[in-house]
Amino acid sequence: MRTLFDRARLGTLSLKNRCIRAATWERMARAGGHLSPALMRMYAELAEGGVSLIETGYASIFPWEQPNPGMMGMHDDRLVEEYAVLSGVVHDGGSRLAMQLAYGGSQTRYLPSSRLIWGPSAVRHPASGVVPTPMSIRDIGDLAEGFAAAAARSKDAGCDGVMIHAAHGYLLGQFLSPLFNRRTDDYGGPLPNRARIILDVYGAVREAVGRSYPVLIKINCSDFVDGGATFADSMYVCRELDKQGIDAVEVSGGGLPPGAGQSYYRDYGACLSCLLSAPVILVGGNRDPVELQRILEDTKLSFFSFSRPLLREPGLIARWERGDRSPAACTSCGECFHDEGNYCPYR
Repeated sequence: MRTLFDRARLGTLSLKNRCIRAATWERMARAGGHLSPALMRMYAELAEGGVSLIETGYASIFPWEQPNPGMMGMHDDRLVEEYAVLSGVVHDGGSRLAMQLAYGGSQTRYLPSSRLIWGPSAVRHPASGVVPTPMSIRDIGDLAEGFAAAAARSKDAGCDGVMIHAAHGYLLGQFLSPLFNRRTDDYGGPLPNRARIILDVYGAVREAVGRSYPVLIKINCSDFVDGGATFADSMYVCRELDKQGIDAVEVSGGGLPPGAGQSYYRDYGACLSCLLSAPVILVGGNRDPVELQRILEDTKLSFFSFSRPLLREPGLIARWERGDRSPAACTSCGECFHDEGNYCPYR
């Protein structure tokens, strides 16, 4: 019988358990994506808290693009040396590190009038009001190259893998969505065209880091909005990536499905886990280890990832492993966000 604390494989990585820290924007990096002492302390604490793998907060792939302040960065060779220190801190704490790479796009309120913001089409974002600049074919190639270069830097910095962020309304997910993608060229219209940029980015990243280096993707199971990307769209992308050798898929969503309780995307992740040879990671609302054990027994899901629970309790996984299986203390109150950094005020 599989358990939360089995040693499990993710690509070429052997992980000490099935519990992963989900990528979480900390808002603690310095200008230009440079690391701060506060970030280093946070990652040291997470590594010592029992998770087998830490997905970093999202890191910018270009110096001129970031959807939020205080983001990490992997857009410059000069960042490699300091991120190598971060990798060492995580490894010393007994965990592994995967750098999440992202291009935000029009879902941003951070200095939108002072920088170039790409999008699939010139569609005003309903939340931010930003109208992006439609990408040319050359821009799409430059984007893939940007992801690839950032992935190569991550590998040089000693990270154990990289994650491509294609979820949560950011640029890659917008290409998949008919709401945002109104193109009539090879990157718009039919599903294979809307999915093409994600496959291009993955292909460029894979070429940059090699076949044996772990590459993960985070993707919405659905946007959960009328006219947005659907589960059928997501299944298509994941199956194509699986054919091309993706090492893991983390299933998230663009909102909560109807009747969501804990482990919001369980049914979607369980379905994907039956279709893919790559392991599937379930994120979102994972709180109760008894329920997570039941999911392991009832489905083919391989890993669980945690965001807000680890802001409240960085040592949550170690607590569960010691035998205290009470649920996470996090109540999903949403009071994690602060100008000086994102943290739980109730620790």
